[in-house]
Amino acid sequence: MEQRINIETASSEAWKALYALSVITSKYDLSPIQKHLIKVRVSQINGCAYCINMHTKEALRSGETQQRLFLLSAWNETDLFTPEEKAMLRLTEEVTLIHNHGVSDQTYQEAGKYFSPEVIGQIIMSAITMNAWNRIAVSTHKPIVD
Repeated sequence: MEQRINIETASSEAWKALYALSVITSKYDLSPIQKHLIKVRVSQINGCAYCINMHTKEALRSGETQQRLFLLSAWNETDLFTPEEKAMLRLTEEVTLIHNHGVSDQTYQEAGKYFSPEVIGQIIMSAITMNAWNRIAVSTHKPIVD
């Protein structure tokens, strides 16, 4: 697949703003593993090969296991993820697939059992930011780099 435009140069001001948002979300209270689970799961849903490639490598370097990454797309079918992680992943999926039915009250309440309102906001903003990066990479055919 041939790369299309380079958003960083074609729309540099907006790209810089999104990058600044990423810097903010990188400082959130979520653990490195939680941050990577959000990034990889959002990217799986959106079919973003560039981001899946990048963030699975980062997750492995942060201590995530291959087995959990292999099973992330079926997280709700395994006991490898904690109830807290499952609540986070469910919220992440519903934010990513917002067009289906929004974020359900049940999902929000479940997240509230494990996370403060501030951390719920951090999960939501992390998912939103990753969705934006996925949309850039997919629509511009960003090439995978090793």
